[in-house]
Amino acid sequence: MWPLAELLPHAGNMILLERIEHYDDETIVAYLTVRDGCLFSQADGSYPAYLGVELMAQAIAAYAGLKARHAGEPVRLGFLLGTRKYESNVSRFPLGSELRVSAKRSLEDDSGMGVFECELTSDDIQVCARLNVYRPNNVTSYIQETPP
Repeated sequence: MWPLAELLPHAGNMILLERIEHYDDETIVAYLTVRDGCLFSQADGSYPAYLGVELMAQAIAAYAGLKARHAGEPVRLGFLLGTRKYESNVSRFPLGSELRVSAKRSLEDDSGMGVFECELTSDDIQVCARLNVYRPNNVTSYIQETPP
């Protein structure tokens, strides 16, 4: 396994995941512990539940990074297009909670479009969502604006 900083197109304290436990052709499982002092920490040290979308997206980015590294390719930038049915049984992730973030690929095509079924769980936490992502073959041309 590579360090997360070599798999994610994020830098410094924007890397929220701490470790990858499992990776295969279809799935990834990663972990993190809710720590005070994070960019997203609330006054009590907890994280807001909506941060779950970013945690799931980072797991998908790590999955893509691992696929690229195993293929001998560079890690490429990807985009979160949206989510469907984000469901959470909590409004926050308490300080000290160890969160398990999993993503399973349900669709991925040659154009870079993908759909992943994601879960974020801990003792009393159950969050699920379907994330739509896009990893273009040529990021530079994708993000450049065309003149009017």
